[in-house]
Amino acid sequence: MLDEREFHRWLQQAEQTLRAAEWDEQGQFWNWACSKAEQAAQYAVKGLLRALGVSAFGHSLHRLMEQVEALGISVPPEIWQSAYALEREYIPSRYADAYPDGSPYEFYDAQRTAACLEAARHILQFVREVANRARGLAAP
Repeated sequence: MLDEREFHRWLQQAEQTLRAAEWDEQGQFWNWACSKAEQAAQYAVKGLLRALGVSAFGHSLHRLMEQVEALGISVPPEIWQSAYALEREYIPSRYADAYPDGSPYEFYDAQRTAACLEAARHILQFVREVANRARGLAAP
């Protein structure tokens, strides 16, 4: 059974955060776009887990995906790859001390940002499809 209210609450935040990441991409705030893409994916997965009755805490997409699989939901390899790619952005996109010199924005570019946004989109779509299966609906 899917708690629709909880799911929509988290998914709407994920979608809004992804839109903010896309705006950051347009403004060439690439490190922030990557950070927000990672955050959007976290919101989506946490929302799915919580809507399925699982406590979802922490910031590791890898661990969150393990919780999804523990429910008997198969996570395709491309979703695992997206989760790993985004998890690598959690610290270095935001913290200056993640690098020996310079600031995070100096290490990001359009190509890296495009990859992060695509990974987040894949995860959000996967979450929507799982939620639809939980509802007994066909994936869109």
